[in-house]
This record gives sequence, C-alpha cells and structure tokens, in this order.
Amino acid sequence: MSGGIATIKLQEWEVKGPGNCKELAGRFDYPPATQDLIDGLNKSGLIEISQLHNGLQLRARSHVGRVQIGGFSVAILPKIAGSSMLQLMRYAYGFRQLKLIRESDQLLGESGLEDLLVYRLNAEAQDILSRGLVRKYVSTSQRLATPRGRIDQNRIARDGGVYSATLPCQHFPRIENTILNQVLMAGLRLAASITRNLHLKRQARKLSGQLSERVSPIRLDRQILVQAGRHLNRLTNVYSSALSIITMLVESHGIVLEGKKTTLKLPGFLFDMNAFFQTLILRFLKENLPGVDVRSEHGLKGMLCYNLKYNPQGMSVPKPPRPDFAIIDKGNVTAILDAKYRDLWVKLLPREMLYQLVVYAISHPGLRQSSILYPTTDHSAREVRIDVSDPILGRPLGQVCLRPVILQVLEELVNSNTSAARRDRLELAIRLSKG
Repeated sequence: MSGGIATIKLQEWEVKGPGNCKELAGRFDYPPATQDLIDGLNKSGLIEISQLHNGLQLRARSHVGRVQIGGFSVAILPKIAGSSMLQLMRYAYGFRQLKLIRESDQLLGESGLEDLLVYRLNAEAQDILSRGLVRKYVSTSQRLATPRGRIDQNRIARDGGVYSATLPCQHFPRIENTILNQVLMAGLRLAASITRNLHLKRQARKLSGQLSERVSPIRLDRQILVQAGRHLNRLTNVYSSALSIITMLVESHGIVLEGKKTTLKLPGFLFDMNAFFQTLILRFLKENLPGVDVRSEHGLKGMLCYNLKYNPQGMSVPKPPRPDFAIIDKGNVTAILDAKYRDLWVKLLPREMLYQLVVYAISHPGLRQSSILYPTTDHSAREVRIDVSDPILGRPLGQVCLRPVILQVLEELVNSNTSAARRDRLELAIRLSKG
C-alpha cells in the first residue's frame, strides 16, 4: 500500500475481504481517531467494517460515495450511470432544468456521486451569478454628509441641533450579503473540499471566490439550512435547487449516531440511496396516481398495545414500523408499499425485510397485502409474490409482493412529456401500486 492511498471499489451491497482484495489482507492497527470512525460507521449502518484474523472485511449497504479509512480509500459506486443518476436526482428533488455542458458524459462516467452533486451545484451557482445575486433591503442608521433616505428628526432633537457637517439619516440600502448567498458560498467551499475531481474543485473555488467579494462567511449546520429554507419564496426560488444540493452534501458529510447530539465528521462523503429512492418513488406516485392520496410514512395506529390488566410496570409499547407509502382512495387504504434500495432480482430478500412486510400485510384485514418496490437495471425482472399462511391450519393470512422498478425505464418516462409517455407513466404507477 506504499506509493499513495489505495482505492478499494465496491458496488452497493457488495462484500470484499482478504480473499478477493489483497489491500484488505494483513493486520490493521489503527489510532483511536480512526477506530472511532470505524465504530461510528458500524453503528450508523453506513458501511460494515469487520476485523478478521487475516484482514478486514467491508460490507457495503445502501450508501454510496467515498470515505478514507486509515491507509486506504473506500469508494462505493451506484449501479446507475452518472448521467442517468443526475437525471433521476433532478426529478426526485425537483431541480430546475438547466442546459448542462455535455462534458458530463466523460466527466460523470468517471466520478462518484459526490462529484455529480458538486457538478450540479457548480452549474446552479453559475446560473445564479449570471442572473445576479438576490439582494435585500436593510434598515441602516448613519450620519451622512450627503443626505439619503429619511432625515432622523428625532435624533437631531435629542442631540440639541446640528453641530457637524453630517445629518443623521435612516435609509435602506440593498445588499447582497443575505443568508441565501452566505449558504451558497459556504456550500461551494464544502463542495470543493469533498470532490476529488480537480476540475470541479477549481470551479467550486472560483465561484466561491466571486461570492466572497460581496458575502461574509458562515458555518453550515442544520439550523442555518432550515433558516435559509424559510427565505425561499417566489423571488428567491432560483436558490431552491442549490439549497437542496447543499443540504445533501452537509447531511452526507457526517454521521449522527442515535441518542447523541454530536456529529462525527466523515473524511469523505456517503449518500443514502435508500432515502433518495424513497423520495423518487414518492414523487412519481403522487404525480401519476390521480384521484388518490399517497401518504408517506403512514402510521399503523392501534396495532400493538399492552393489556391494561397485565402491565404491572406501566410499559409503553414500542412504535411499530411505518410503511413508506400508503395509497388511500376515498378514505380506505388500498395499498401498502415500502421502498427498499436493494436489487431483489439478483440478491436474496433479507429476513428482516420479509418480516417487516408480513407485519404490514396483516395489519389491514381488508387488504392482506403489502409490497416492496425495489430498483433494478435488469429488464427481465418480474413481480414475485410470497403467500403468508397460518402455520397450523394452512389458512391464507396475507401476501407480500416484490415489484421491480426498472431504473432505465423510469428515467425515460420522467424525462419525456409526450402523450405516450404520460400514458406509460400512469400505467407504471398503477402497476407499482396494485401489481
């Protein structure tokens, strides 16, 4: 591993160890800071790192990106090609339509997901700068030799008259040092620190440098991002896509462990593809299932409760799992759906996923069915159904459906506005919700 940092590439859900990756063979002794990082990655579920007797084993999950661990860099690659991934992210998160430079074919084909987001953020920043930064009026009280705005008569009265060549004035200059511009500059600086692509890094630094002449620096955190989001309106909506990308960069640049307030900063970037896939499917169903209500994170109310006579310690029941989507038509639940970013056409269905969907299936007596929507790039993928029966009497209890979402087909449909594409989107949405 001499001569620089070795890069170990994995696909989503892939496992590599000493047997199929020589860089992972041998004994690894890490300093406390690196060991804390490994423990944080394992606890958060972003990636699983196990110490074996003959080396390390890496197990990728639904997060993609790049992180440096000790003397090597781990790159987890998405199954979707760069340009296709960018198009699906544009649709899922509502990014504006921009005429992106077609250097992306070569650039994005060699880049990770973090570079795709930096590429898109640079394009958004360039467009904002070409339009002109949004300004705001700020109330300012100053003594001016040349009066501007309104002369402050009360101040003159308090001072007992005018004794200098200046007058107290209340005026409202328009400034560019707004929170949206501050977040944009801080986001570009973060993007430059994340990307490994030299062209994107230089571009992000150049754009942030243009902003630094008129905008003061701030430190990015969730509170600042929420505050900036409140300033989005009809006049500032041009910043919405950039703000969404910066939020993704910030959230993917650290680990928040359950029960702890502090965030463990990542020496890299890991993006939650499961959350992205859920957002993508939610928007697609909402837009293409007219006349029904598509609810996200639908709660299973009253499914579990302690018997009042047999709960001596007053225990509260753990909250049951929440399906990602519920399709409600005229007040009735007609479909329960869960989005799982795991290609179940080529990989086995984990027991925990199956058990979770069985709970959903039997939670509504009138429905008795739940479905997993999963992504795949295999055009031959078809729906699979698992019957759930009473183990004693063999009576049917419900059914779990595994429905593929072919990503290439979805990309084509969401990027076309023809009447045929609209009909195909409706047909696909019905098939995903009902089978």
